[in-house]
Amino acid sequence: MSIQAINVRNQFKGKIKEIIRGDVVSEIDVETPWGIVTSVITTRSVIDLDLKVGSEVVALVKSTEVSIAKL
Repeated sequence: MSIQAINVRNQFKGKIKEIIRGDVVSEIDVETPWGIVTSVITTRSVIDLDLKVGSEVVALVKSTEVSIAKL
C-alpha cells in the first residue's frame, strides 16, 4: 500500500527514535529535522504497522486547535 495523496498539510518525515509500549497504547517518538514529534497510538497499530526504532515514517498532524503559552 502506498499513499498517493493526503489532505493533511502538517507532515513531518522522520525516523522512530523511541517506542514506549503499553498494554493498550504506545508512545512513539519520531525524530524530525524540526525536533521530536510524539504520537500515542494503539499497541495493536504498532504491531500491525511493524513499527520499530529506526523505521522511516511520516507523522501527520491534524488539529483544530493550537494553544499558545507565553514564555
